[in-house]
Amino acid sequence: MTVTKRRKREKREVPIAWEALEDAFENNAPEVHSYLQFETGEVIRIVDGVADPRMHEKIERDERYLKIDPVSSREQYRWMERFIDSVEDDPELQNKLTIAIDGKGAFRRFKDVLMSYPIQRERWFTFRSERLASCMKAWLTAHDIEAVERPAWRVPSAEEVRAQIEPLKSQRRLTRAQTAEATRLRLKELVDLVPVRELETALAFIEFLKERRRLPRPRARSVNEDAQGSTGSESSGAPEPSEDAESS
Repeated sequence: MTVTKRRKREKREVPIAWEALEDAFENNAPEVHSYLQFETGEVIRIVDGVADPRMHEKIERDERYLKIDPVSSREQYRWMERFIDSVEDDPELQNKLTIAIDGKGAFRRFKDVLMSYPIQRERWFTFRSERLASCMKAWLTAHDIEAVERPAWRVPSAEEVRAQIEPLKSQRRLTRAQTAEATRLRLKELVDLVPVRELETALAFIEFLKERRRLPRPRARSVNEDAQGSTGSESSGAPEPSEDAESS
């Protein structure tokens, strides 16, 4: 009898984005589809009716993505039942939670009850996170994925930013010079295309631009000069009548 050994697949190292993966495992809405990106470890979420319908087919054919199977509603409902069993020291809360999970909308009512019990609410978050983590690790193992540390985002120093900006400044100055030279060459080309009868007009306009650049700009008058000018204009009016004129 020949025994065929199963070839062990190599593990794929992925920098898992744990919070995004946890959200994907918890959200089991039928219209939401989540995929793990192997290279970045990020989770891509596609919502029916919002995303392009062809996006599903495109991602499923892409070997860089793996569809995430969320935890079923039934399993998450069992988590609430087990948590209620653990609240033995508070029969009143235990009774409220038991009533809350009866019927449609159980998850929302369960959370609403815990809003008034902050300590038990934190216990529930820890309880649920531990079970989600267990499901995620089992799923990663089943798909031969090994979670590795994600690269930390580092804030660049001022010296590093300055070293990147300085070359850009010199490049901008060089670009302006090159632009000016290109403009001059273009102007020479246009001169060759101007009709003979318009050459004198074009030449006169260019001479006008050259001479205008040489003209001094009018000097702005100061406040004192304006005041003196206005006083002078008032004194230059009709003379005041003299005493002789009054006596006559």
